[in-house]
Amino acid sequence: MSESAGDVRPSFYALRRGGWRDYVTLLHLPYTAWSLSYVALGAAIAPRFLVGRMLWTMAAFVLAFGISAHALDELNGRPLRTEISTRTLVALAVAGLAGAVVIGVWAAFAWGLGLLVFVAVGAFLVPAYNLELFGGRLHGDWSLALSWGAFTILTAYFAQAQTIRADAVLAAGYGVAMIRLQRTLSTPVRHARRTLGRLEGVEPMERALRFGVWASLLLGAAVVVARLT
Repeated sequence: MSESAGDVRPSFYALRRGGWRDYVTLLHLPYTAWSLSYVALGAAIAPRFLVGRMLWTMAAFVLAFGISAHALDELNGRPLRTEISTRTLVALAVAGLAGAVVIGVWAAFAWGLGLLVFVAVGAFLVPAYNLELFGGRLHGDWSLALSWGAFTILTAYFAQAQTIRADAVLAAGYGVAMIRLQRTLSTPVRHARRTLGRLEGVEPMERALRFGVWASLLLGAAVVVARLT
C-alpha cells in the first residue's frame, strides 16, 4: 500500500481505518509473528521437543501479547488510530489475558507446576507494561526486551523441559538483543509516522525492521524444522 504525503499510516502494517481492518491492524501482525518465532526458538532448543506443547504455548502468547497487550496499548492513547470502541478494547484485553492464563494454568497442571511462575509473571507484565502502571517504571526499552524477548523464549523452553539451562539463557540474551535492536529502529520510525506525519529520513530504518521480522521468522522455522527432520 503506497503512502502519499499527508496520508502516512501510524505503522507500516496498518490498514485503512474502519471495520475489520482495524482488528487486523490491532494485532500488530509482524511483531506478533516475531514473538511467536521466539516461542518456536525456545521450544526447539530444549532437550526434548513436543510440537503440541509448542502450539499451546503459541496460543497463549497470541492471546496475551498479540491480543490483550495490543488492545491495552491501543487504549493507552490510540497510537494506531483505530475506531474500535473502548468497551471492545477492554473486552479484548480481558478475554485475551484470561484465555492465556487458563491455558497456562491447565498446562502447569498437565506438564509441571513450575509453569505457574511464568503464568503469574506474564499476567503481571501485560497490564503493567502496556498501561504504564507504577508510574511507567516498567514501560521502557529494557522492560520490553526482557518481556517480549527473554520471557517468551524462557517460557517456551521451560514448557518443554521443565528446567532452564545455559542454552536457554543464551537464547534469551539473543531475544533481548533483537528486541533492543527493533526498539532502536522503531522509535524514530514511530515518531516520524505518528507525530511528524512523514517518512523522509527513516525509510532505511523501516526496511531494516521488516528484514528483522523475516530474520526472526526464518530462524524460528529453521530450528523447528531441524528438530522435526
